[in-house]
Amino acid sequence: MTVFLPWWPASPASSKAPEAIRARDRSLARLEPASGAYFGVNLNWDVDTGAAFSQRVGKTAAVYVQFAAFPLGADERSYLHSFIEQVAEQRAIALLTLEPFDGLDTVTSDSANDLAEYLAAINARDVPVLLRFAHEMNGSWYPWGQRPEQYVRAFRLVAEAVHQRASRTAMLWAPNYGSGYPYSGGQFVALPGSGEFDLLDTNGDRILDMRDDPYGPYYPGGAAVDWVGMSLYHWGYEYPWGDNVVPDPEKFLGQLTGNYSTPSSNERTLPDFYREYTEAHGKPMAIPETAAFYRPGRAGSHERDIKRSWIEQVFGSGVERELPNIKLVSWFEWNKFEPEVGAIVDWRMTADLELAGEARDLLSARYWLSAEDVVHTS
Repeated sequence: MTVFLPWWPASPASSKAPEAIRARDRSLARLEPASGAYFGVNLNWDVDTGAAFSQRVGKTAAVYVQFAAFPLGADERSYLHSFIEQVAEQRAIALLTLEPFDGLDTVTSDSANDLAEYLAAINARDVPVLLRFAHEMNGSWYPWGQRPEQYVRAFRLVAEAVHQRASRTAMLWAPNYGSGYPYSGGQFVALPGSGEFDLLDTNGDRILDMRDDPYGPYYPGGAAVDWVGMSLYHWGYEYPWGDNVVPDPEKFLGQLTGNYSTPSSNERTLPDFYREYTEAHGKPMAIPETAAFYRPGRAGSHERDIKRSWIEQVFGSGVERELPNIKLVSWFEWNKFEPEVGAIVDWRMTADLELAGEARDLLSARYWLSAEDVVHTS
């Protein structure tokens, strides 16, 4: 199996990036809007509904997010049923994240074809699907992580079946943001001497660190990928996380373009993900998950100040101006226990009425598309 190795050199500044492909010079990808960007949300479906969220924020989201294990069995289909029902009721797009927890060997022709038939049935109900398959594959915390050759094979297998059978489903390739790569200490980290390690050692120095490309070895190729994406949260500034701090004004833009660092980090060694994968590869980009860290009861900056800054960065006019190939931003509207900090973190933007009002004002811009803007077949 041929693996698409990265073009990015050991010293990014020493090489010119490929010629950018402007959106107006290429055909639209599956489900890509002709103009504007989708507004999406990841809800806790146990306590929330799409209709209730729409009421709070003053806009019906165009995209709703859900997770499920792969391959799909009876339990997974039953679990997804109510989610698809709500998405259909809202006349929105389902962003489905599938997780092969039993490993990439479970991705076979049979399981891929079975998935494609399931997605085709959802599409037939006039529910488009953005399929985020085996996300954060460059991380060390999932069974499918840091296995580039197996991952590329599996993604291509699923993409081929989906493209043949489910005409209103798009494939989303979404690695983890590369800061901290290769995330040493994780259960599934690539070990020195292994074939995986050799493929990931992109600069050939026999050391796997942030000077190696954290994205390119995992890229399945343009024929398999419809959209590219990245989950991008404001967790704070320094590991271990836990402090309530306001994000830098240009943090969101800087992280996506390889122009961000803190005083103690070397994040500027990261590739310019936006230019390489949206412009050079000619793909629309999704931010499937984003929010700003706030730990109730913890000292530090005020919740409104933290979240206001991030909301303005991800939904403000700067996205349209500086990152026009971003075609979806989805907010993580959860209040949940996070094992990374051993405490409840409130990621929500609508629990506070003042924040909800500010989000409402930004999202009222015509640029941010709602469910009413989703193209349907009926």
